[in-house]
Amino acid sequence: MDNHYKTKSLLTVAITLAMGVSTLSWADQYSDAAKKWVDSEFTDSTLTREQQLQEMAWFTKAAQKFRGMEINVASETITTHEYESKVLAKAFTEITGIKITHDLIQEGDVVEKLQTQMQSGRNIYDGYVNDSDLIGTHFRYGKVVPISDMIKGDGKDYTLPTLDLNDFIGLSFTTAPDGKIYQLPDQQFANLYWFRYDWFNRPDLKKQFRELYGYELGVPKNWSAYEDIAEFFTDHVKTIDGQRVYGHMDYGKKDPSLGWRFTDAWFSMAGAGDKGLPNGLPVDEWGIRVEGCRPVGSSVSRGGATNGPAAVFATTKYVDWLRKYAPPEAQGMTFSESGPVPAQGNIAQQIFWYTAFTADMTKPGLPVVNEDGTPKWRMAPSPKGPYWEPGMKLGYQDTGSWTFMKSTPVDRRLAAWLYAQFTVSKTVSLKKTLIGLTPIRESDIVSEQMAKAAPKLGGLVEFYRSPARVQWTPTGTNVPDYPKLAQLWWQYIAEAANGEKSPQAALDGLAAAQDKVMMRLQRANVQGECGPKLNPEVDPAVWLNKPGAPKAKLANEKPQGETVSYDDLIKSWEQ
Repeated sequence: MDNHYKTKSLLTVAITLAMGVSTLSWADQYSDAAKKWVDSEFTDSTLTREQQLQEMAWFTKAAQKFRGMEINVASETITTHEYESKVLAKAFTEITGIKITHDLIQEGDVVEKLQTQMQSGRNIYDGYVNDSDLIGTHFRYGKVVPISDMIKGDGKDYTLPTLDLNDFIGLSFTTAPDGKIYQLPDQQFANLYWFRYDWFNRPDLKKQFRELYGYELGVPKNWSAYEDIAEFFTDHVKTIDGQRVYGHMDYGKKDPSLGWRFTDAWFSMAGAGDKGLPNGLPVDEWGIRVEGCRPVGSSVSRGGATNGPAAVFATTKYVDWLRKYAPPEAQGMTFSESGPVPAQGNIAQQIFWYTAFTADMTKPGLPVVNEDGTPKWRMAPSPKGPYWEPGMKLGYQDTGSWTFMKSTPVDRRLAAWLYAQFTVSKTVSLKKTLIGLTPIRESDIVSEQMAKAAPKLGGLVEFYRSPARVQWTPTGTNVPDYPKLAQLWWQYIAEAANGEKSPQAALDGLAAAQDKVMMRLQRANVQGECGPKLNPEVDPAVWLNKPGAPKAKLANEKPQGETVSYDDLIKSWEQ
């Protein structure tokens, strides 16, 4: 062998050795990062440390092809997503080598960006945490890559072996009539009844309530009791410890959030829809009727219930209670402005309170928190309206879920899919749940760590462990185009809230407007065999005389108030 070939051969050996060392150092870099994060941040997990490290090693290996890429995802701004953006994105980048930018934007902006990407085909974000309320939109337009298809198809080698889909408590919410899972749940919170447990247990107040109303002060089982309690604290008690108190809290400003107040199941709480879980069939809580998978109308004249007697009753109560029993300034507030008010200590109860506020409601030093850190308040199932029947949903549950568009380049989508799975993996999900209090996994809910946290969370853990939780569900598949239809609600509800129109007139306008949008979708024929095909209009009496929704007006919309002791309620769940 001459010197030329000898030199070349030695160089090849050296390069090969260097590459081996380099690969080894890279492996060490990522495994060292995984150990650092597991030992310093992800100390609360339902997995053992060894199982966590195995899960992280899978992410490191699966990410090799995408290493060095910069991926952009978006979600709304809540505590859970702040944790993902600030902590989990950094951890994922260090463990995989994929750089993640997790943008936090307003909920309306998430929908707008998603809608723009759907319409233009231009890739704006590589992944979205998008409410499962859009499930009806996603499965009809065909612009989203169903999670089911990805797992079986191009994402097969990039799907976490320990993902454990059956462990997700919200999977039915992201499954369409075609049986496919379209979105992967990332966080969940419900709207529940909230009340001052300390006030409800005061002997003097209990005695006064019993003398006035003839039954016990407790968690209201129906709207009649809720109304009695609202009147009691606002008009009879008036002040507690020198502070003016109110028996109700809500908001009424003309703002997009006023629409959520209603689309987030206000009508279902009253009982306007049909039986069925996760959503009423054939008529859902928006009042939209479907036949098969086709929406056929929301007006009573087409078989819908958006402007039916139960919806009018619910809207009337919303307006009356806001004016009579809430602080005067509530009428000019938005959702985000009204949210912190109960924590200030002068609200006795709220029929419709999002558990996403739990973390903010348990901060030390608040008027509603005891010195030992336990809350003076509790959350419980919302009371039922007079039209409600067993077998119906009873409230709303927000399920922010990972959603991937067909317009996203495949490599970018699959890299984002890895990050999405990382944010819900068993290595990190329990810690994320303890921080944001928006549980998604059964295994986290039943964990020892959640049991330990329960006394300071005011009933959150008890609710999610209870059989009652299945009655709280997101908007379902009857809604064919969530972005277009949701924006109608706040404009028409505002007419009733500000007294411009009667509840009936406002809802007549809303139902007609929804039908108009669905008629346009029908003419455009862009949603295939599950797109709208509206029923002809007939005399509303024809539908009101049939069983189910739309339901005829009840002769008595205020039956006797009923309450239950909170402690007895919790015991019944445990049994």
